[in-house]
Amino acid sequence: METDLRLIIKDYISLETLATYFPVLVKIVLAVVFPVVIMTSIVVMVWMERRGAAFIQDRPGPNRSNIMGFTFWGLLHPFNDAIKFLTKEAFTPSKARLFFYYAAPIIVLIPALLTFAVIPVAAPTEILGIKIPFQVATLDAGLLYILAISSLGVYGVVIAGWASGNKFSLLGAVRSASQMLSYEVVLGISLVSLFMIYSDVEPSRIVEKQGELAFGLVPAWGILLSPLAFLLFIAASYAETNRNPFDLPEGDSEIVAGYHLEYGGMKFSMFMMAEYISMVTMSAIVVTMFFGGYQIPFLPTASLSRLAGPVFAPLLQICAFTFKMAFFIWLYIWVRWTLPRFRYDQVMKLCYLNMFPLAIFNIFITALILLLIAK
Repeated sequence: METDLRLIIKDYISLETLATYFPVLVKIVLAVVFPVVIMTSIVVMVWMERRGAAFIQDRPGPNRSNIMGFTFWGLLHPFNDAIKFLTKEAFTPSKARLFFYYAAPIIVLIPALLTFAVIPVAAPTEILGIKIPFQVATLDAGLLYILAISSLGVYGVVIAGWASGNKFSLLGAVRSASQMLSYEVVLGISLVSLFMIYSDVEPSRIVEKQGELAFGLVPAWGILLSPLAFLLFIAASYAETNRNPFDLPEGDSEIVAGYHLEYGGMKFSMFMMAEYISMVTMSAIVVTMFFGGYQIPFLPTASLSRLAGPVFAPLLQICAFTFKMAFFIWLYIWVRWTLPRFRYDQVMKLCYLNMFPLAIFNIFITALILLLIAK
């Protein structure tokens, strides 16, 4: 079959040319497909959020509201949200600094999308001798790129509060920036122990190593090799995405809706979209670093390729990656509607007096264990 395909393709284009340009074409397609899929998934996540809130807190939302007795599983609520944002009258504060006021939502949204570029959703596969990647960009910096790009979102938050010309928005932006910058430190330091364990910072190579067995018994997943790092990272990711119990940047009662107080319509929805995209990205990072990424337990890529072939093996890995990521997205929603919001002083004390020392301690413990194993 493969020989027949080679002969057919050879009539139209040389295999050398195909091998040179086809992987680039695949990456361009992925660069378009990934943002489209993520943006489309926002509608599903909003539905999950509303549905989850209705069930967890027994709210008369998507699980009860109906049209002539039909609830439609709450699917009409996301469409209602879209209509509301699209038709809502857009206003501009009289004291707003216009250029920065309109640029702020874009500055928040774009970094959230860019961070997904280095996440591998399946192992590269070979068809007709051509290596096909399932990762937009393969960077040696890898996870460092993610931390650098994701940190840019705080600029949009600060600019939104300042450019609105409202002192309450500015206060909310300052509090938000302080929280986000503080937890970025914990977010980065918590991953250092995994960098030490896997001796790499490039996501695809880390995922490959997680396909192996640790001590010949269990998958070499990050959660099994460094559970404290997982707990620190998942907690810091909630603060970084402004989700409960760390949603002070959007706390209505404390800071009058925070940095986006003066935004409405689609401009406001862009801030909400950035939050949901950040949830997707953080879930993808958690899966990649701590849960084997696209790896199926006890079925490494080589074995899976032999069993399923070069076409179906990547599809199964994409399904595995999506399933793991969907679980953590659901966890974001569950935690939001279960835990109460912290006070601002509690949020900052938790970061600097508890999580930061634990992250440093985890690095020393990891180094000590690796030193003993090396001996």
